[in-house]
Amino acid sequence: MLLNFLMVSKGVSYSGCLIQYGFFALFATTEMFLLAAMAYDRYMAICNPLLYTVIVTRKVCVLLIAGSYLGGAVNSLIHTLGLLRLSFCSSNAIDHFFCDLIPLLKLSCSDIHLNKTLVSVFGSVIEATTLAITVISYFFIIITVLRIRSAKGRRKTFSTCAAHFTSVFTFHGTILLMYFCPSSSHSLGTEKIVSVFYTVVVPLLNPLIYSLRNHDVKCAARKLLKRKVFMC
Repeated sequence: MLLNFLMVSKGVSYSGCLIQYGFFALFATTEMFLLAAMAYDRYMAICNPLLYTVIVTRKVCVLLIAGSYLGGAVNSLIHTLGLLRLSFCSSNAIDHFFCDLIPLLKLSCSDIHLNKTLVSVFGSVIEATTLAITVISYFFIIITVLRIRSAKGRRKTFSTCAAHFTSVFTFHGTILLMYFCPSSSHSLGTEKIVSVFYTVVVPLLNPLIYSLRNHDVKCAARKLLKRKVFMC
């Protein structure tokens, strides 16, 4: 997408478009599974701190990461193979920033009923599963936090989830708005803006959001700001 902004020619080959969408679907789906895995990790750390090191072992972490990428690869492969069966015989101008599924289906002159069914079935199952894990985890986290008597303790405990909660809200909110709201409720221009959030803004903010949890990073940022103020 960035290369497309810089180049004079805005064209992309058929194979290049499919590869682009394949990687997009892979990483977007993997992000959903990883956010759910992180919610479970926060649940174990806050609700069962004494059993955390026993249950959340290195092996479990590797399995969660591998499972997330495997789920992303399967979902990506299914939709990419679904695009291979389509014919594009009319306009070849994609009204979008990148090769996304919905704009590609609108260009096809083939029967896209199967593709829409695959999107509905797999999208609903993955979104419902990952979101349910996240919501249930935070439900028990909130109950545990409310049981803490001191306000400082509650604030300190819940602050460990603030970065993850921000990512979950932004990512899942835009995904639900993009794929699960009626298409008549928002224009193609709105779809473009929403898609930028979960493909560019969320990945861009993740390093900043999660690094600010680190005490050393906070101290370094404060020192840098104080130094700049003093120099001015």
